[in-house]
Amino acid sequence: MDPNPSKFPMLSYVMSRLPSLAPKPSTPAAPPHLCTIRIDPHPSDQPPILNQMPHLSDPKVLAAMQRAVADVSQTRSALKTLGDRPDHELVDTAKFRLCEIDSDLAKRLEELVISPRPSDFDRLQWRVRLADKEAQFREAAEKEKQGYAAILQLDELHSAYDKLLKDAEQRLVKIYESAMAGVVEFDEEKEEGGDEGLINDQVPEEVAGILQEASRTTLDRVNLSGRQLRFLPEAFGSIHSLLLLDLSSNELKVIPESIGGLEKLEELNVSSNLLESLPESIGALQKLKVLNATGNKLSALPDSICQCRSLAELDVSYNGLTYLPTNIGFELANLQKLSIQLNKIRSLPTSVCELRSLRCLDAHFNELRGLPLAFGRLTNLEILNLASNFTDLTELPDTFGDLINLKELDISNNQIHALPDTFGRLDNLTKLNVDGNPLVVPPSDIVQQGVVAIKVFMAKRWLEILVEEERKSMLQVQDQEETGWLTRSTSWLKDYVSGVSEYLGSPRAPRDPILDQQL
Repeated sequence: MDPNPSKFPMLSYVMSRLPSLAPKPSTPAAPPHLCTIRIDPHPSDQPPILNQMPHLSDPKVLAAMQRAVADVSQTRSALKTLGDRPDHELVDTAKFRLCEIDSDLAKRLEELVISPRPSDFDRLQWRVRLADKEAQFREAAEKEKQGYAAILQLDELHSAYDKLLKDAEQRLVKIYESAMAGVVEFDEEKEEGGDEGLINDQVPEEVAGILQEASRTTLDRVNLSGRQLRFLPEAFGSIHSLLLLDLSSNELKVIPESIGGLEKLEELNVSSNLLESLPESIGALQKLKVLNATGNKLSALPDSICQCRSLAELDVSYNGLTYLPTNIGFELANLQKLSIQLNKIRSLPTSVCELRSLRCLDAHFNELRGLPLAFGRLTNLEILNLASNFTDLTELPDTFGDLINLKELDISNNQIHALPDTFGRLDNLTKLNVDGNPLVVPPSDIVQQGVVAIKVFMAKRWLEILVEEERKSMLQVQDQEETGWLTRSTSWLKDYVSGVSEYLGSPRAPRDPILDQQL
């Protein structure tokens, strides 16, 4: 759990010099000569890294570095309490069990809904009883899921910790480089001066330094990842030269509206914060190409995001989104990668079908109930992940076969009974996962043979369907021809009979009275 010295040499050294908050075990007093050795300020066997980086022995540099990795220290302490990272098999088992629990819950609720009302219950009493039963089922399912969900959360924490270590090592390298250049600011210096000290009390030291630097020079990249920032000054919106802004892994709850002033910004990373919304002014970022807002508390995206017409990558995964902006597909013509996994999205807007540049769409772990009928228009799509929408996703549209460039498809852990008839037209598909579906078409023996066998089966099925439709069409034409001859014959006969009837039914000529005379 401690940083690996070979991968993170500076971080490992700094972390080893952090004071321990754990209570010291009661041990017998050490002999005086051993105590003297422990507190010797100049030990003879100093770590090899000090020979390579002598500035690490400077107490001020070390103190600055320790402040910079406070988040790593806190996370390490938390993980030591929570335990080691679960192995891959345990994580997979937890995911599978969560799927099973949700599936069982859906079946029980379905059976509950269709259960007949006893004769001794009136409608109101029966509804109350059903509601109570449903609440019991859901509560039992949630209790059963808690342990498995905790395993996944622990795995995600360890994954985030790995990234945190990499970011921390990069921060330490920058601090050391600053120390070599003699420009590191320390607490003693920060406390000197009236106005400057007041500014630093309100604005984090590093942020204040960036704003001061931006007023003197041209800044194009700012990395404030993992600084435990709780707010971002409005003045940041005045750094008009900025191309990249990384605010990830902080404690930001709000991004100021002034960010719309970053007219040249191409990449914005606000992932792993506490954001509940994005500013409406984000639509002013006309040159923004990459937006990463994963791991926040977003419940919706501002409609103005559709005005970021240069956007090529949008990652809003791990949030609480329930829908996407209605016009997202009509405006973001250059979007190539859309990541919306682990949200609560129930349906995709029909405009998504207009994302003609889209190459990768990840929508797993949502509540999708289907795809738009025109989904096949996404002819440049290469990777599609619709896994784990569980009981909500039951079918794919007939236009699915028009995704001629699709290479990877994951529709596992859903309730799909049959692949669309046009599935055999996906010639470029090389990777397919359909596990966890009650598939009938194709049958299980074909599924077990892999993606090639599935495509061959579905292609033959499609051909048979076309042949059958052609046969029915020909029969229909023949029937129409025969029906036409019979109709013409019937019409002629009807006309003939009508003429005869008119003749027979016509009034007779007056009878000659001479013929009535008796001879």
